[in-house]
Amino acid sequence: MIVDFHTHCFPDALAPRAMAMLEGNAGMKAPLDGTVAALVTSMERAGVDRSVMLQIATKPSQNHTVNTWAIERREPQIIPFGSVHPDGEDWAAELKRLADAGIKGVKFHPEYQGFYVDEPQMLPIYRLLDDLGLIVVFHAGADIGVPPPVHGTPEHFARVIDSLPRGRTILAHMGGWKQWEGVEELLVGSHLLFDTSFSRAFMAIEQMKRLVERHGADQFVMGSDSPWDDQQAAIAAVREMGLSRDEESAILGGNAARLLGL
Repeated sequence: MIVDFHTHCFPDALAPRAMAMLEGNAGMKAPLDGTVAALVTSMERAGVDRSVMLQIATKPSQNHTVNTWAIERREPQIIPFGSVHPDGEDWAAELKRLADAGIKGVKFHPEYQGFYVDEPQMLPIYRLLDDLGLIVVFHAGADIGVPPPVHGTPEHFARVIDSLPRGRTILAHMGGWKQWEGVEELLVGSHLLFDTSFSRAFMAIEQMKRLVERHGADQFVMGSDSPWDDQQAAIAAVREMGLSRDEESAILGGNAARLLGL
């Protein structure tokens, strides 16, 4: 089984406008148009069995709407995650609603949502996530479309490492986009998992492999960051590392299947 743990989609009516804005901010053209249909077609082409679809509530007012869209998804090969904006008064109710609906996790994006991961206001949120058994995925490190300062550096995550759900917290982009020296220094060996998304074009394959070898292949899940990167390329990046067959299989899907109960 191959599982892509890091994809994004928008409702069909919103996708053109959202993608145009994001492409402008990032200064790049995405391979896909941001719709669920485009992701499903990409999965068929790449041989991906399941994709985790990550939502981001960029404003407190979006909490309910974003999560309703996730809950209503019915594509069998898509596993939707929800999101809450930490400034929303309804964050606790929304997390409980997601858990009650069978949603398996949530996504936070400190850069888009404007919070530092080690802020005191986040600690009750982390506790509830842990109590509910939800998986939490963080955008980690810099973002190609957002200027500094970075809100989720390795230093920030290291300060709250004991507060994050153990074995169910995933830092995207190999632990911190374009902050991989800090990842190696501060986060390798911790209980945090990393995904491989949107990293291969920006870091040497030797560094990717070193991170896997030092942190452990059982602590990684494959991610593409679709529509921003190609799923076939994301799979190829894992295979390019020259890992053992068991390690490669674990990263491409085994670890994700265990986390998601597939």
